[in-house]
Amino acid sequence: MGVLYLVSTPIGNLEDISARGLRMLREARLVAAEDTRHTQQLLNHFGIRTRLVSYHEHNKVTRLDYILAELAQGDVALVSDAGTPALNDPGYELVLGALKAGYAVSPIPGPSAPLAALVVSGLPTDRFVYLGYLPRKANDRRSALQAVSTLPYTLIFLETPHRLEEALADLQTVLGDRLIAVARELTKLHEDVFRGSISAGRTHYAANPPRGEITLVVEGCTIVAGPWSETQVRAAIREGLGGDQSPSRLASGLAAEAGWARRSVYQLILEMSQEEGRQDLSGEQTDDQPEDTSGDNIA
Repeated sequence: MGVLYLVSTPIGNLEDISARGLRMLREARLVAAEDTRHTQQLLNHFGIRTRLVSYHEHNKVTRLDYILAELAQGDVALVSDAGTPALNDPGYELVLGALKAGYAVSPIPGPSAPLAALVVSGLPTDRFVYLGYLPRKANDRRSALQAVSTLPYTLIFLETPHRLEEALADLQTVLGDRLIAVARELTKLHEDVFRGSISAGRTHYAANPPRGEITLVVEGCTIVAGPWSETQVRAAIREGLGGDQSPSRLASGLAAEAGWARRSVYQLILEMSQEEGRQDLSGEQTDDQPEDTSGDNIA
């Protein structure tokens, strides 16, 4: 019984493939590739003769059973055209099918355009959201941007050169003139990263039409929202009480998120618990909630 290996391949520079990735491409009984012509060039470069089969958006349903049958005989390597498979390609369905059939799935990490662009962007890397390609139609694109406009996380998109100008215009309209990084042709000969405001980016690319593959990194929302209303806090408490958190921990988490004093959130949790006929929690003992809370002044 084989293992489905997700083998990351270069996004440009062929030297970026790992030794383990090359070994697995050699040892697998089959390589499932998004574009066999593209992958064949990679295999030929490294002198690898493993059998290839196509697995892409248009044959992912009909080819699934074939690949699962191959897995029954031994290891299969899945690759995309470039970077990490199962991101923006049909690899997800194959991974899910293999797991449902009881096969092990193992990643062989390596190049990834979204992560490479993020770490060179100069924008915060501790919290980010990867959103793939922006919609092609303007209305759909603006709606998608509106849905993430208040997220405090760095946003990562893929874009094509001929749509970059329209995308930047919609970004500025919906999100405001935020900081961005436009990473082109990463790890390739003509690698280039523009860093600056969206408006500056529009000016730059109007004078210098972009070429090549593009990853767009956008600053998250930096507007600080005001404290939550009591209605919002009650709704969050109601949802939280359905989980397995203690009231004390729930109060600590919500206080930071809602901009409330922890003591006030904790008291509201106790009131709501009693109102809804839950067990009396006023005597709860935790590491961060003392027995006598009458003098508690924790914010």
